[in-house]
Amino acid sequence: MNAIKALKLASSALILAASLNAWSQSSEPAATSTESAASQGMSKSDVRKANRAVSKKVLSALSKSGVDTAGVSVIVKGSAITLAGHVPDASQVEKAGTAAKGVSGVTSVKNSLTIREKGGH
Repeated sequence: MNAIKALKLASSALILAASLNAWSQSSEPAATSTESAASQGMSKSDVRKANRAVSKKVLSALSKSGVDTAGVSVIVKGSAITLAGHVPDASQVEKAGTAAKGVSGVTSVKNSLTIREKGGH
């Protein structure tokens, strides 16, 4: 049963990662967070550390606003974040988006949270 949940979560993460590649494409080439960070003198390691710090700040803000973060993942690309996973009720989806937008350093939020009742499969 837990293996099925893990497989579903991994599949969702792969789909999300694939969709992020097509998320915001324009006619002009856009610099990725790694490329823009490199132009600012940051190493890939520094970029990962900065992304983890933003992720922790967002999760903390979600928790403080009353969102159940047990099923929530925060994907950070520069100053743009994506909220993925599930929460127990619809009101928490909106709370999560609002709380994430209020975190310093976050310029855009894509809220991909779904509703899953506690004890659901």
